Amino acid sequence: MLKTREDLKPGECLCDYCTAKCCRYFALPIDTPGSRADLDSIRWYLLHEDVSIFVESETWYLMVHTRCGKLREDHLCGIYETRPQICRDYSTDNCEYAGDGCYDQLFETAEQLWEYMEAVYPEPRRKQTSRQSTPLPVLA
Repeated sequence: MLKTREDLKPGECLCDYCTAKCCRYFALPIDTPGSRADLDSIRWYLLHEDVSIFVESETWYLMVHTRCGKLREDHLCGIYETRPQICRDYSTDNCEYAGDGCYDQLFETAEQLWEYMEAVYPEPRRKQTSRQSTPLPVLA
């Protein structure tokens, strides 16, 4: 059974019961897309393996699904005493220990982002030409 924050005894750490979800990816904020071209550039990220894009509180993020090279098999940090400051600042107060994360939007494939792009910035329709248009000359 999953231990909850409320079940912790004084001195216990939630990390002792976790599989180190926070050490299996990193996410970086990216510029919020404001055009079809911006979304198409973001779609490029999704053409690569082990990445996704998510939006949380109107901020767009590139998430890279990759395990920390210092994560041990027992799910503990192999360099805990000398870990980077970003790790030291991380708190279990809002970690995803009990869930898989909740995003306003999540894109896991380039096709998903393409569909979003088409919905938000549809391609303008091209003018249809008359069937009686003059054919182009054939060049010899």
